Parts: sequence; C-alpha cells; structure tokens
Amino acid sequence: MFQQYADILQQKYPNLAISGDNFPPGGYRLQASQVISLLKIGIIIAVLVSFNPFQQFGAVTPGWWSWMMENKLYACMMTFFLCNAVETQLISTGAFEVYMNDMPIWSKIDAGRVPQPNELFQIIDNQMGMRIGGGDNPGIDFRHEEL
Repeated sequence: MFQQYADILQQKYPNLAISGDNFPPGGYRLQASQVISLLKIGIIIAVLVSFNPFQQFGAVTPGWWSWMMENKLYACMMTFFLCNAVETQLISTGAFEVYMNDMPIWSKIDAGRVPQPNELFQIIDNQMGMRIGGGDNPGIDFRHEEL
C-alpha cells in the first residue's frame, strides 16, 4: 500500500520527498514472531537431516513426526508456509500513518481506515498552503506496515 500511495503522491507532487518506514508491532508480538521463525528453521533442519528429537528424550515418536520424516519436501514446505503465515499475522499492525515535515497529516490508527487519494491530496494541499516561506521541497514520510 505504501508504494501505491507513494507513486500517486509523486505523480501529483513531483517535488515532494517521500520516504517510508515500517510501523513496529507492539508488545510480545515481535518476540513471538522471532521465536516462531527460529522454531521453523530448527524443524526444517531436523526434517532434512532426519533428526528425531523425540528419541533423544526417550519419548515415543508421534505419528505426525514420522509422516514428516517420510514426506520431507512436503513437510518442509508446509512448515515454512504455515510458520510464515503465523509470523506475518503476529507482526501485522495494520498501521498506516502519513507525516509531512514531521507533522502527522493522517493516521490509520486514529481514523481506523486508509485515506482516499483525493482526501490525502486535499490535506497535503492545505498543509502546503499553510506553509510560510519554507523550502521548496517538503517531505512526506509514511510509517506503515508492509505485508
């Protein structure tokens, strides 16, 4: 979404400096995502080298682990895609904020929605009209979530 809005704004305002940044998830979500990422890598490596962690602890090997050992390619792909889906969901904030010269002009967090392009153009035009004497190149800064 950032790139779409950046392209639209760059077409209408070619002299604007446009930059984007990821909006960080709050709380435990980033750490949980990192733990899942490490587990994903560990599981894939264990499957590829046919390592059975259950035997190391003297436990009975579950049927699902035996299936993973017999279907390595499919098991690795499913582990990768399922873990990525969970990681993405954990770090997805839905945040989308637009700043002009470090002044917030739109916040999806506050508004609860993404602005329509014409709505954003009007806000930027009003901000540019309110500028008194400043430089020729105001900056637009997006703080957003990448999906």
